Amino acid sequence: MPITAGIDVGTGAVKVAVFSVEGDTETCLAKRVERVRQRDPLKLAAQIYDDALAQASLSRPDIAYCATTGEGEALEFHTGHFYSMTTHARGAIYLRPDARAALDIGALHGRAIRLDERGKVLNYKMTSQCASGSGQFLENIARYLGIAQDEIGTLSKQADNPEKVSGICAVLAETDVINMVSRGITAPNILKGIHESMADRLAKLLKTIGGVDGIIQMTGGLALDTGLVDAMKEAMAREKVSVPIESHPDAIYAGAFGAALWGAFRHEKLARIAALADAA
Repeated sequence: MPITAGIDVGTGAVKVAVFSVEGDTETCLAKRVERVRQRDPLKLAAQIYDDALAQASLSRPDIAYCATTGEGEALEFHTGHFYSMTTHARGAIYLRPDARAALDIGALHGRAIRLDERGKVLNYKMTSQCASGSGQFLENIARYLGIAQDEIGTLSKQADNPEKVSGICAVLAETDVINMVSRGITAPNILKGIHESMADRLAKLLKTIGGVDGIIQMTGGLALDTGLVDAMKEAMAREKVSVPIESHPDAIYAGAFGAALWGAFRHEKLARIAALADAA
């Protein structure tokens, strides 16, 4: 029963997951997440990796395969690396076996991924870097409004007259928000308007990846923003997309989950190759 680990080093947060895998039984033994907040992400990754192992009463030598994703390839102790699109697809299947698409919304971009029942990527589309559909943009707006990041979703759901912002460029959108504040628009109505603008763009992005015949699983840090989740469901209805879209309490770990599980797959494959070589 190999024990594997996945480390997802993102721009906004570092996530770690530790799994035991035996046949079709995949058990998460430990998980940790920490926001980067101007710290060295690689040092932070090493720290919370050891914290997660301690949580599972393990140490580094107990790990058969340590897989990284995101910006984690620079970690000197990793065994192998997987592209984040691949790991989010596999993580989405772990969270929701009937998922056939993932909507990964991170600090810098949004990404729509169509996948099969194994978590294999079939197609994907990504938002542009400068677009106002990212976690970093939303965090900047929250800071300007003087509210905590974990209040965004709750406040957005209190809106009674949302005011939409520019959906083209983060700079223009931030200018819109400054003008809204000067006009006395409330924080809930500003945040709901931002969520609606983001959701409209992300719903259109999902339509570009082709027919999806199962659940769309939201992944990444913004999948925990309840205001955005509600706005996505509303936007999907407006776009006449009948496929359900859902989040999950562990959605932020999808990349780390997928890395650990692909690591287990690769470890088993390498072990079979080694056994055949020995037999020859």
